[in-house]
Amino acid sequence: MRDARRRGRFSSVFGGSIGNLVEWYDWYTYSAFAIYFAHVFFPDGNQTAKLLNVAAIFAVGFLVRPVGGWIMGRYADRRGRKAALTLSVNLMCIGSLIIAVTPGYATIGLAAPTLLVFARVLQGFSVGGEYGTSATYMSEIATPEQRGFYSGILYMTLVMGQLLALAVLLLLQFVFLDAEQLSSWGWRIPFLIGAAAALVALYLRRNLQETESFEQGKKRAGEAGHLQLLLRYPRETFTVVGLTMGGTLYFYVFSNYMQKYLVNTVGLTAGESTLVSAGSLFIFMLLQPLMGAISDSVGRRPMLIVFGVLALFSTVPLLSTLERTHDAWTAFFLIMTALLISSLYSSISAVVKAELFPVEIRALGVGLPYAIAVSLFGGTAEYIALWFKSIGHETWFYWYVTGCVAISLSVYVCMRDTQKTSRI
Repeated sequence: MRDARRRGRFSSVFGGSIGNLVEWYDWYTYSAFAIYFAHVFFPDGNQTAKLLNVAAIFAVGFLVRPVGGWIMGRYADRRGRKAALTLSVNLMCIGSLIIAVTPGYATIGLAAPTLLVFARVLQGFSVGGEYGTSATYMSEIATPEQRGFYSGILYMTLVMGQLLALAVLLLLQFVFLDAEQLSSWGWRIPFLIGAAAALVALYLRRNLQETESFEQGKKRAGEAGHLQLLLRYPRETFTVVGLTMGGTLYFYVFSNYMQKYLVNTVGLTAGESTLVSAGSLFIFMLLQPLMGAISDSVGRRPMLIVFGVLALFSTVPLLSTLERTHDAWTAFFLIMTALLISSLYSSISAVVKAELFPVEIRALGVGLPYAIAVSLFGGTAEYIALWFKSIGHETWFYWYVTGCVAISLSVYVCMRDTQKTSRI
């Protein structure tokens, strides 16, 4: 019986993780290939202006995420984690397919960026529901003594999705296509891959087992509306927003935004930028389960505090040094240092949020406030950074990141250790 439960748990973790990987691959493909398709969807202009347009649509996808977190969170708490995870991967598939087949601005005019916005709205809605539901699902499937480890696996697949997007970019850049082909039509290939992979994830998720926590909490979930339930936990809701804003912004700056920063500010080639991003993210990915397992031993709060202190004092020095370097290896070690610090937060962020809420409101409680925070701070990071650069004050962005980290650090210091007060 114990072996059967272990196999069932492994199957559930595998199915949930692969689906999460595909979702985040589709999401990050947009950012990874932005420097190649920016000219396709917008009229002529300088490179920074085109990247600003792409970053603005990237931010739109993030701004939709709270809607996805709200609707999909309610759906997951009412209909089940499995049903919500299946729906989210469907929506992501459709969004990727639209981007892959949409003609450029030169062919259909304003319809091109309009369709791009619509596709990112679908993807933003999907990811908004994906995080809260998958964090809830993995935390409920895990045994109490391994929840941090499972949280690390969840974030590992998130990073793996981003890494696979970069891997596809590297293969297209250095093996299959030249720069002209990649800018002309080759950038569409990864979106087609993502749409196809989503179908595989859909099959796996349709065979997931529902969590025992949800089955036992069905009755309580129906006793009150979800809004009324969420309003009963204001401290937990604001804790999710507060602990997310600095951690997410710090991670996005040194992962997602770095590919553009290394080209646009540092002066590396697009190929060098991709290699630096891929190498640092690969090591960062491997750190996630390890850091999660450490939290199972030492607690969640100490790790969050250490992250906050290190991030607070490292952001400005790391970015200022990066700005002055023109060497790929130096850039790699600086970014790797930042991502090592970030792993103290990222590896346990899912389980910390899930442990704050009871089962009948858990997916919504995790998904909605997280989506709000990540939309306001993670989704706008590229746009704010590029805007500061466009007005000649790029260093102001470094201090903006530091300020957000300082606010999150104050939350880490004041909050209770969720491992000791877990509601799972």
